[in-house]
Amino acid sequence: MKKIAEITVPSEIDDIRLYDFCLEKFAQLPSRKSVKKAIDKGCMHVDGVAQKTGYWLKGGELISLMDLENKPPKPYELDLPIVFEDEHLIIVNKPAGLVVSGNQFKTLFNALFYNFRLSKEADALPWPLPVHRIDQVTCGLVISAKTKSARIKMGEIFEKRLIIKTYHAIAMGDTADTFASNLEIDGKESHTTFTKIKSVKSLRSKDLSLLKIHPKTGRKHQIRKHLAALNHPILGDVLYAGERHTLKYKGVYLTASALEFKHPISQEKLKIEIPIPKKYDKRLESEQKRWNFKNNCD
Repeated sequence: MKKIAEITVPSEIDDIRLYDFCLEKFAQLPSRKSVKKAIDKGCMHVDGVAQKTGYWLKGGELISLMDLENKPPKPYELDLPIVFEDEHLIIVNKPAGLVVSGNQFKTLFNALFYNFRLSKEADALPWPLPVHRIDQVTCGLVISAKTKSARIKMGEIFEKRLIIKTYHAIAMGDTADTFASNLEIDGKESHTTFTKIKSVKSLRSKDLSLLKIHPKTGRKHQIRKHLAALNHPILGDVLYAGERHTLKYKGVYLTASALEFKHPISQEKLKIEIPIPKKYDKRLESEQKRWNFKNNCD
């Protein structure tokens, strides 16, 4: 267990909870969420003992921020498509079906350890750390930090919503040309905008629409929940569209296709894009051809 920062609580301070005191005290923890997460993971020690958010400080205590991520991951030997890499960041195209991180072995986190090139910067991390997540069923772009400074800055970028995220999806039904959803998710504000690129006829779903999507917030399953609530669930999404609309072995038609943000260190404007999977156009063409054939026969 490695100590990465520490601070002494002023002796004259009024009684205050550990969580409240630590807000904005550590550069490594730029947001309220990151402070809570550090405490919950046991990374915040008071006089050498890990404490919880509600622990009361009296004054004079030594608070240490510990790095518990010092055990090397077991490399998962999966070749990842690397879309961008420099000394501070690595951005990969995550395959659908691969979870970003967790207790299991086959994760993006473990696969990154197999793929990345160690940074030469003084604050280099021993292995990349993802700075955000996308759903396991979703393929597409995921950013990981290779240095401590990049990790902190990227946390701020996501916290302040200074990043433009673009997704593409095939939704069921003929949607409006442009539309949006502000449906709250788990009691939190959520906002997504949608633009229809094209629609085709479908025997299975009557219509299918290819959408370009911009989530303004980052709630769990946000795009999937918003489209399902609008009666335009994503094709192949058994969780929100039901078994009837699941295509065997085809997965969910949702891709994190582009990211726009300022590089956390150089401040260079980055626009990272990948093409949508070929299966999208193939599916749309196939559905339209089947519909045409059926209606011409009739």
